[in-house]
Amino acid sequence: MLVPNDLRYSRDHQWVRVEGDLLRVGITEFSQEALGEVTMVQLADVQTTVAAGDEMGEIEAFKAMTDLYMPVDAVVVEPNAALAVTPTAVNSDPYGQGWLCTVRPSSAADVNSLLDAQAYLELIGYTNG
Repeated sequence: MLVPNDLRYSRDHQWVRVEGDLLRVGITEFSQEALGEVTMVQLADVQTTVAAGDEMGEIEAFKAMTDLYMPVDAVVVEPNAALAVTPTAVNSDPYGQGWLCTVRPSSAADVNSLLDAQAYLELIGYTNG
């Protein structure tokens, strides 16, 4: 199970990558595997303010439709428009081309409240050994 060490993770299976004063957000490999083949991604519009834990969009797959939750208090800067054409990028490259959106956090320190890679692995039941 790929869980990059340079990312932070929410308990709702979103990942966060710090990119200067912005954050890139996506869903984890664990989450996309549980969903199955993604058929549609709908995300909050640019300049939408979303509180941590609130819905920032929806993701639909053959197996299920589920809400996507914002990992930190933030304003949406850029939804990944490419997902409208190729939603399966979430499956094939969840930590790369399959990212969901870029956001401006209300406080950069909020990232520190998220799980590190080891804590996320424990959350999903994986251990070293």
